[in-house]
Amino acid sequence: MLLHVILFISGGAVLALELLASRILTPYFGVSLYIWTGILSITLVALALGYWAGGRLATVRGAAGGTARLAQRFALMPVIAAFAIVAACLVYPHVFPLLATSDLVIGAFAACMVLLFVPLVAASAMNPLLVAILLARGGGRTGDAGAGTVYFVSTIGSVAGVLVTAFGLIPYVSNFSATLAVALVLALLSAAAAARPPVPLAARGRLGLAAGGATLLAVLALWQADAYLGRMWPAGFGGRSWNVEARFGSLFGTVKILRSAPDAGGQFVRIYFQDGLVQNTVASDGRSLSFYTYALEALAYAYRPRIGSALVLGLGAGIVPMRLAAKGVAVEAVEIDPSSLAAATRYFGFDAARVRVRLADARTELKRCGRRYDVVFVDLFQGDGTPDYLVTRDFFADLRRCLGPGGVAVFNTFADLDRPDVYAHLLATLRSELPYIALYRPDWPGTLHVNSFIVAAAAPLPEPRPVKVDDVPPQHGDTLDAMMKQPQALNRGLLKDGEIVTDARNRAVHDIAGSQVLYRRAVVGSVPPAFLVN
Repeated sequence: MLLHVILFISGGAVLALELLASRILTPYFGVSLYIWTGILSITLVALALGYWAGGRLATVRGAAGGTARLAQRFALMPVIAAFAIVAACLVYPHVFPLLATSDLVIGAFAACMVLLFVPLVAASAMNPLLVAILLARGGGRTGDAGAGTVYFVSTIGSVAGVLVTAFGLIPYVSNFSATLAVALVLALLSAAAAARPPVPLAARGRLGLAAGGATLLAVLALWQADAYLGRMWPAGFGGRSWNVEARFGSLFGTVKILRSAPDAGGQFVRIYFQDGLVQNTVASDGRSLSFYTYALEALAYAYRPRIGSALVLGLGAGIVPMRLAAKGVAVEAVEIDPSSLAAATRYFGFDAARVRVRLADARTELKRCGRRYDVVFVDLFQGDGTPDYLVTRDFFADLRRCLGPGGVAVFNTFADLDRPDVYAHLLATLRSELPYIALYRPDWPGTLHVNSFIVAAAAPLPEPRPVKVDDVPPQHGDTLDAMMKQPQALNRGLLKDGEIVTDARNRAVHDIAGSQVLYRRAVVGSVPPAFLVN
C-alpha cells in the first residue's frame, strides 16, 4: 500500500513542478508558441528517458536480493528529485536572466533542463520500478503484472497535484517557496520509505541518511527563502532604488507592487508589475506617469466628445476607468484576474463604488454584452502581448455589437517597427469588422517597440476634435500633443502581408510568436533580475 501512496504523491509532485515551472519561466521567457514548445518538449523527453531508465534499473538478477534492490532504487528516486529541485531553486534567480538575454528560445530549453529534467527523469523512473517490484513479489504473476494499476495511480496523483498546486499553492505561496515545498514532499516520501519500509530495502540506513539530508536542505531553503531572495533587493531601475511593497498570487500571473525609495521631498513612485512587464507607473499622489493612460483618454474624447458610457476591457491599476468616472462617465470594467482588482484598490486608489467591475474573461463578456457603449477601451495584455483569442475577427465582431450608434473602440497595442508585417495582421483583422480606423503612435526616437493606439468604428469616423487632457505629466505633454495632431494614414505599407486571423485559422501565429520573443528579450535585458523572480 505504501508503495502506491508514494507513487501517487510523486505523480502529483511531477505535475505540480511542471505547473510551477511554467510560472517561473514566464517572466524570463514569455508565453509565446516557441517557449511552450520548449517546455513541452523537455518535459516529454525527460519522461521518456525516465521510463527507459526505470526499465533498465528494473533488470535485477536474483530473486533473493532482487526485490530489496528494486525497492531501494524505487525509494531513492524521490530524494534524487528533491535534491535537484532545491539546487535548481538556488540557481535559477541568477542564471535565468543570463539565459533569456542570450537566446530566448534556446535559453528556455536550457531553463527547462535546469528546473525539470532531473526531477522528471527520477519521478518517471518510479513507474517501471514499481511494476518490477510487483512482478517480483507476484511469483509468476500473469496479465499486466499490476502495470495498469501503477500507471492509473501515478496519473490520478498527477491530477491531484495539479489541483492542489493551482488552488492551494499558487494563490497563496510564492513560486520559489512552492517549488521548494514540492522538494520537501518528495524528500519526505523517501524518509517514509526508510522509516517503515513496505518491503525489505538493500541499504535502509543509506536511504534514511539521504532522505534526512534532502529534508533538512529543503526545510532550510524554505525557512530562508525570503532572506535568500531578499539579497537581490533593493534593485536599481530608471534611476531609482526599488523594493517589493506587495505581491499578489493568482492563476493569471503574479502581480508585484514595486515602490521606489522616497526622494528629498518624500515623494515616491509605484510600479504595477506583472508577468515581467511594467503595466503602469504611478506617482505617490495617484497621478499616472504612463503615457498610454492619457493617450487613451485623449483619443476617446477626440472622436466622441460627449461620452455617456464606457466599457474598459482590462483593469490593470484602474487609472483609466477612474479618470473617466471623475468626468461623470458611467464606466464598467472587465478584468479576468481578481488580484488586479485587489492591487488596484489597495495601492492605486481604485474605487469599485464608482466603477462597476466584472471579474470575467473579456471574450465571454463581449459575447453576452447586455448594453451598447459610447466607447469601448481595449487594453488587454498577458505575457508578451494580447492573447491570441482576443485579436481574432470573431472577437472584433463581438466588440462591434457592443458599440452604440457612433460608438468607437480605442485600443492600446504595441507595434514592432522592425517587423511591420506582424502588426499588419492585427490591422487587417480589425478592419474586417471595424473598417474605419485611425492610427496614432508617439514619436519616441530610437524606440522600435512602441505603443500604437487605434480608434476603430463600424461607421465613418468624424474629424477628431482638439482635446486638452488634465494633469498630463510634463514629460508626456508635448509628445501627446504632437501625436494627436499627426494620425498615421492606413496605407498599403501598413497592411502589406496582413492575414485575417479567426478563431479557426491563424496563419500569422509564427510571425506573432517571433515578434513576442524579440520583445521579451528586450524586456528582460532592461529590468533588474530581482524584478523577475516570483
